[in-house]
Amino acid sequence: MELISQIPLIGGFLSTVLPFVVVLGIVVFVHEYGHYIVARWCGIHSEVFSIGFGPVLWSRRDSRNTLWQVAAIPLGGYVKFLGDADGSSRADPDAYHELSAEDRGRSFHYASVWRRMATVVAGPVFNFILTIAIFFGVITWNGVSVTEPVIGEVSSVGEGRFSTLQVGDRVLTANSAEITTFEGILQAALDMEEPGPMVFEIERDGQQMEVETPFAFPPLVGGVSPLSPASRAGLEPGDLILTADGQDLVAFEDLRQVVMASGDETIPMTVERDGEELTLSITPLEQDIENGEGGFERRVMIGVAGATLYMPAFERPNPIEALGLAVSSMVNIITQSLNGLKHMIVGDLGVDNLQGPLGIAQISGETAQHGLMSFIRLIAVISTAIGMLNLFPIPVLDGGHLVAFAYEAIRGKPPGQAVMRIAMSIGLGLILLMMVFATYNDIMRMVS
Repeated sequence: MELISQIPLIGGFLSTVLPFVVVLGIVVFVHEYGHYIVARWCGIHSEVFSIGFGPVLWSRRDSRNTLWQVAAIPLGGYVKFLGDADGSSRADPDAYHELSAEDRGRSFHYASVWRRMATVVAGPVFNFILTIAIFFGVITWNGVSVTEPVIGEVSSVGEGRFSTLQVGDRVLTANSAEITTFEGILQAALDMEEPGPMVFEIERDGQQMEVETPFAFPPLVGGVSPLSPASRAGLEPGDLILTADGQDLVAFEDLRQVVMASGDETIPMTVERDGEELTLSITPLEQDIENGEGGFERRVMIGVAGATLYMPAFERPNPIEALGLAVSSMVNIITQSLNGLKHMIVGDLGVDNLQGPLGIAQISGETAQHGLMSFIRLIAVISTAIGMLNLFPIPVLDGGHLVAFAYEAIRGKPPGQAVMRIAMSIGLGLILLMMVFATYNDIMRMVS
């Protein structure tokens, strides 16, 4: 994406839009393919499989007489089943009268309620499967950190260049405290009254020795949140912040204190990047952040996460362990999303946190510039969100269809056509209202 962003006039636009189209295209294709393939397994014919809406850019009809197409507006997709009036799976009574007995048997609305429920729920389920598959691959590729106090990596940034610790060293004590886990190394740094050099007793190549190293938590940038003040100012992962608001920084906590004391005043910073010093200016913003107790609080932030000079060793987990971690990662995303939604409803979390298409496009573009692995993780997060959102019991969404089918299964007959039309109109209105409001949030963030 770096090459694209350098193209005059259109480079910045493409570096934002192209990642967004890729993310949404993958997630939507998987979702709609879930509907399509399960419908096929259930004997339901799909007339159209569309990625996007509006004017058709490309189309092809396959041997099963399904039209596959890509449309110009990449904000979703649909599968139109035999007998549907449109891509929302609304029945077309006139079309049904013209169907032969054989075609009616292949239509969506003549299928048993259980086959229709399986077809509808398959979209979100396939999104969740995609999420689990991505996290499984990432965890297997990257490995998981071991608990043993063994140094797996030493940062080459800033003071990390002068560290006497080496990869493979086993830490026995840190600042005279006995160390049995890698977390104990970091905790020893946090327990220091003042940040400064640390003394380690280590075992290296079968010999014990004592070494002095820099503080484990320097003002080193480990991550930058998309759309944050730090991102807009140009901070990047790996930057070492030397000064902030005229103060020399020794620890990442020093940066936090400067930011919290600044209010909304612009903070000048000196940053070391690739051996060169840069000057940046960042204006912090008040943002909602989880307080660790299931709620949220407003805090002045710039949107950076710290990094340590020393990282643990990693090992590749077995498939069962990797699968469990992948499922746990997906469940955490769902839990955090539902928790945030609950606090928005009760008023504890500002609705300005809602992201619309423009915001997601910006996040996609910035994430793509942070590397392929970050971009792949974003696909997993968006896939989880799309799957979860579609299960909400709102007419037009998959969850709304499932509620109607559940009613039919219990009562033995579907809801009346008039009721369904009203419910669909209300559901569509709610979705459009949410989209408009989220897009308004996106525009206001861009303007500010």
